[in-house]
Amino acid sequence: MTSKIIVVGAVEGAFPSILEKISKLHAKNSFSLAIFLGDFFADPESRSQEDTTNVSALIDGKISVPLPTYFTLGKHPLPDPVRERLEASNDELCPNLYFLGKRSTTKTSEGIRIVNLGGSLDPTITAGLSKEKHLPFHTEDDAKALRGANSADILLTTHWPLNVRKASRVVLPDGVETPAGERCVADLCSALRPRYHFSTSSDAFYEREPFFHPPIDNDPNAKPITRFISLAPPANPSKLKSLYAFSLDPNSSVPINLPPGTTASPFTITHKRQRHPNQEQSYSRYSTAQNGDHYRPRKLYRHKDGSRAAPLGPEDCFFCLSSPSVKTHLIASIANDAYLTTAKGPLSTQSTFPSIPFPAHLLIIPLEHSPTLAGISVPEDRARTYKEMQRYRRALHSFLVSKCGSNLGAVTWEVSRAHIRHTHWQFLPVPSDLVKKGLVEAAFRVEADNEKYPTSFRTKDVGDGTGTTGDFFRVWIWMPAEEDVVDGQSKSSELAQDDEVEEKRGKQKSLVLPLNEEFRFDLQFGRRVMAKLLGLESRMNWRDCAQTDEEETKDAGAFKEAFKQFDWALED
Repeated sequence: MTSKIIVVGAVEGAFPSILEKISKLHAKNSFSLAIFLGDFFADPESRSQEDTTNVSALIDGKISVPLPTYFTLGKHPLPDPVRERLEASNDELCPNLYFLGKRSTTKTSEGIRIVNLGGSLDPTITAGLSKEKHLPFHTEDDAKALRGANSADILLTTHWPLNVRKASRVVLPDGVETPAGERCVADLCSALRPRYHFSTSSDAFYEREPFFHPPIDNDPNAKPITRFISLAPPANPSKLKSLYAFSLDPNSSVPINLPPGTTASPFTITHKRQRHPNQEQSYSRYSTAQNGDHYRPRKLYRHKDGSRAAPLGPEDCFFCLSSPSVKTHLIASIANDAYLTTAKGPLSTQSTFPSIPFPAHLLIIPLEHSPTLAGISVPEDRARTYKEMQRYRRALHSFLVSKCGSNLGAVTWEVSRAHIRHTHWQFLPVPSDLVKKGLVEAAFRVEADNEKYPTSFRTKDVGDGTGTTGDFFRVWIWMPAEEDVVDGQSKSSELAQDDEVEEKRGKQKSLVLPLNEEFRFDLQFGRRVMAKLLGLESRMNWRDCAQTDEEETKDAGAFKEAFKQFDWALED
């Protein structure tokens, strides 16, 4: 379905007259939605009494907003009355007017996916996600977190992407310099490959030639195309273009033939993150307004007739860092393509493992939203993601050796199935004696037999899953090698960093259980097996193990501090 959209440059407080103009245009064109870029409200340094009066009138519903309309965070902080209303109304300022936040992924009822990064890059924050939702600053990790959205129909950013004018023949007006661009915005555009990328300029309108990205989904003929457009403010004296109307069908396919004048992408994405001196900042999420009829989340996996519904997208996924559902206070470490978090409703407790004063039930999660690792379409992205996830797993092995010597091994399990939300690995320590005696392996095999699954476990390493067909459940069973432990400590601090000698520094077995549509597989199978093995049957259901936010934050902080010396993401 094709939707008509109108985008407006930074109105900087002149919203009464602009909304009136939009209302007249809407009456003739029947737009599906409107988007206001940059600063919707006046600069606080020059705000007049009239500006203050207009803000009050807007909040009180005395200024009509004729259609579903979104506004972004620009270069100035929001007025206090606006901030207070947004906090009290879940980001709905008044009927039909929604705040997109600083970092968000939104899917409209028409199926249009909008990704937004508001504010300017804050060079004083070197790691982590920004904490304050309404201040006009973002971090590199805010931009990186949005890459997990995988794709976008429309990308909105306050600042231009760095080098966007490279290889372009479109000139700026005389006397206008290219706005300062941000590398993290360029990388975000390269990762999402949006159909449209909108930004703002204080003194110019700029529409670059379309540019194409490398082919995706192993189709060498399909090259996603992005149109970058920067709008001038409506009040500009030169009457430069400040409104942009267009039609968009989110279901249309990637074009095979490139439009005339199309260039290659001006961006060279950099996947290696700058070295950060620390990563101590806490994490907090700022996400989309999900109010009114204009937002329709997809919550069901099956239709009424029993057929499968489409998998949930990043905007609905509690593992995607761009989602409003993600529990960011649990996050312990973020790398370029994966992150590490403590588990919600952990199976183990603070007393399960005497040498570890916190549950130590952990999740290793890829940033990209995909039900399986093999489902990550770009081979290079998939390879980097799998490597980082393995590196986290090895770092956790090193951590266990440092705390417990040879007393604890570890079990890591994964459900790789095409219809789950977001693939991840679950990590849990286990007494080494249980591994040594073969009881861990036996527990998984016996439970599968008891469930009368038609398939059985095989000793096999399937890597990132591309070397096998179909769905599977995988478990790695690991214990430290005695020769790598001296006086209860690891002989080498490089255990987590040497990709070539992983198995030389421990004993590991990989078991794989093929899955198919002939039987219903319990997604909690791995947790159930471990609960029985560790005598934690009463904690089999994670919902029965709920903690308060304060308890979760305390446990996550304790793990993060203890894991710090093994967190390779702090150095990369």
